Amino acid sequence: MERVTERVIQFDLARTTVRELNQYLHHQLPSEPSTGEIPHLAILNPNGQHNIAVGVTVPARIDIQGNAGYFVGGMNKHADIVVHGHAGWSVAENIMSGSLRVKGSASECVAASGHGGLVVIEGDASSRCGISMKGCDIVVGGDVGHMSAFMAQAGSLVICGDAGPNLGDSLYEAVIYIRGGIHGLGTDAQEEPLTAHDIEHLGSLLKRAEFAYSPKEFKRVASARTLYHWHVDAGAKY
Repeated sequence: MERVTERVIQFDLARTTVRELNQYLHHQLPSEPSTGEIPHLAILNPNGQHNIAVGVTVPARIDIQGNAGYFVGGMNKHADIVVHGHAGWSVAENIMSGSLRVKGSASECVAASGHGGLVVIEGDASSRCGISMKGCDIVVGGDVGHMSAFMAQAGSLVICGDAGPNLGDSLYEAVIYIRGGIHGLGTDAQEEPLTAHDIEHLGSLLKRAEFAYSPKEFKRVASARTLYHWHVDAGAKY
């Protein structure tokens, strides 16, 4: 820990290691006496380093002032994390609750296996965005790459731009909302009409993500549920 200025705890990763930062977040921060205020941390000079602010289990505001590498905010629980730049692979991997926002774009596997919480990518997301998501909500302001929401089991993926090939391949009960074009749907994914519940839910997600789009501009993609049980005549589809 470098210093406290106006109740903002600053870590400069040009002077401090990521390991020391995470040790503080895992051990010292949870044990500090409560002041009634949510701790606010500023991470300076991240310079694309990996594993920044992983495994946080207490409420905190964490601002990462620059680009982050792989697994930023992984396994997050309760914290609200903002990356003021771009992020690498698997941002918010296995997120449990809280939120993570990337002000720029993100690489592959955004929120892979995410169980809960909200992940917002203000720019574009690369391939396999939302792979195997299990209950989190993801909102992407731009485009997503191929195989996004592959084997997504629960939660919502909102795409304000376009989607690459094989969107929603092997979907389970997750739902995709997309405003732009679809290069191609994956196996067992299909377009469906928006319901009143979809419009209400999507409107809430867009508001939380701070995107001023109308829910009625989006299309709904969900599972046709033809792959829930293996069938010998459909072997080529698996």
